[in-house]
Amino acid sequence: MGTTQLDTVPEPKYWHLKTVLAEALDSEFAVGEILPNERELAARFGVARATLRQALEQLELEGRLQRRRGVGTTVAPPRMGVSIGSAKDGGHAEDDWETAGAETAVPPAAVARLLGTDADEPVHVVRRSRVTGGQPVAAELLYVPTASVPALTGPADADAVLRELQNLGLDGEDQAVELGSARADDAKQLDRLPGAPVLVVTTRHFAEGRTAAVGVATYRADTCRLTFGSDTVSLSGV
Repeated sequence: MGTTQLDTVPEPKYWHLKTVLAEALDSEFAVGEILPNERELAARFGVARATLRQALEQLELEGRLQRRRGVGTTVAPPRMGVSIGSAKDGGHAEDDWETAGAETAVPPAAVARLLGTDADEPVHVVRRSRVTGGQPVAAELLYVPTASVPALTGPADADAVLRELQNLGLDGEDQAVELGSARADDAKQLDRLPGAPVLVVTTRHFAEGRTAAVGVATYRADTCRLTFGSDTVSLSGV
């Protein structure tokens, strides 16, 4: 094959800087250490601050750095293992999920389509958060149509919705994973800045051949990485 136009494009300056910074992180900084400010780093490496920001953003996306409110940019710890594979409990290890309340609300249009409900039909929405090793790693909204939990009339608490959903007898699920940006409410729960990179895992739970519930879980992209096994999709440590 002939040479494509992209073959002649030089490596972007920020990408080269990212590699240099990554080597510095390995040799000069410890986990949790705060990096010098942008002005100092830009002067040290002889680059414009805009170029430096691009490199830092890429390192954050790759999980090498963390930006924290009131602290600054710190060296991130190794990514931790957090399973999101199939399980009888609905896809998660329930002992590290904590319910944070429930309400009745109209779901986003995309979720309503997955549920097969009318666009303006209210459903039960269970809010959950996941903590691993004392660190928040995920926030989830679980959408459950009233048809899946017919014993519940009107608003119900989170535990009641989850209990009735389990009594329904879930018999399968499928999952989709995509890269996204943290919304303000998710960012607060995950101790991240709004717009930080996240992994959005959408899970459809099935019962009796229909969609019984849809969970939309937002995982911290800086602390987790995806591995794919024969039976599960999991977040695995390095």
